[in-house]
Amino acid sequence: MSPVSCALCHKAKAILRRPKTGQQICKDCFFFVFETEVHHTITDAKLFKPGDRVAIGASGGKDSTVLAYVMKTLNDRYGYGLDLYLLSIDEGITGYRDDSLETVKRNQQQYNLPLKILTYEELYGWTMDAVVAEIGKKNNCTFCGVFRRQALDRGAASLNVDHIVTGHNADDIAETVLMNVMRGDIARLGRCTLICTQGEDSIKRSKPFKYAYEKEIVMYAYFKKLDYFSTECIYSPDAYRGHARTFLKDLEAARPTAIIDIIHSGEAFEVREDVKGNTETTTFPETCKRCGYMSSNELCKACTLLEGLERGVASSVTTDRARKKLDALGPAPDDLRTIPQFRSTHITLSIEQPQTGP
Repeated sequence: MSPVSCALCHKAKAILRRPKTGQQICKDCFFFVFETEVHHTITDAKLFKPGDRVAIGASGGKDSTVLAYVMKTLNDRYGYGLDLYLLSIDEGITGYRDDSLETVKRNQQQYNLPLKILTYEELYGWTMDAVVAEIGKKNNCTFCGVFRRQALDRGAASLNVDHIVTGHNADDIAETVLMNVMRGDIARLGRCTLICTQGEDSIKRSKPFKYAYEKEIVMYAYFKKLDYFSTECIYSPDAYRGHARTFLKDLEAARPTAIIDIIHSGEAFEVREDVKGNTETTTFPETCKRCGYMSSNELCKACTLLEGLERGVASSVTTDRARKKLDALGPAPDDLRTIPQFRSTHITLSIEQPQTGP
């Protein structure tokens, strides 16, 4: 059987089939359409303006590594005029994050971008290894998710950036839609598909890979020979998201457009205002009285979780009734470990600059 020619350029030999469209195309055309689609996602949503300082959430995994490469490529190609930085959070997971950060440090040199690394230990006094040793694996993702979100904001504030971009892809967003449906958390559907979010006092966050399939990100990294870390978090196999991911993969196998269809369905949801009012909002008019971070309550979620860890009741503070459980123990000790004060008027911390030569 004669070789199939590329469905786009009709010249080169097709070497891959796009999971997203089913087209058989050559490698160069795949690079072009992948990058162009991300460019259109950025420009259609008007994510940036010239002069923006943008932190790329860098974990060393495939998504963030491809994001860093593509953001730098598009910034140079289309003249976005952005100042790009790599921002990494070290959760303190031995055998996982320590190894992946070595990949990030190599990416720093490969892409010639400044790098800032912020650790859970310096911010919270706990590593995720220590948290899991304290509470087990049942709710560890709750602690890590809350701590990581605040750590990203704090790291971004230290870099004085306007914007954080993360490598969340179409699969991730479709999984989130399914999770919210399965949990009956309909109100969150109004915002889980947003490409860009920003609280009243927080830095903007966006997802340039919102419509990029995970399989295509892997293919892009493979054919570009990018340097990335491929091991999954050792504490995530029991996470609830895994059930949504398995279901989504089954749907994709039967209908490849299922991922984008689910995202569009989430975008089309209209939630009544009275339903929206029963859940947390994306803006936080108050600040945590203990650390100064944005919060809709007297204490932010991270301070509540940290207090639970410090007082030995961590397993009982992952619900909405956490504050009541802590209050029942009496006032917090004077020597309770707390999170450093958050200052949105950005302070400057040390940043690793890429080496320029020997």
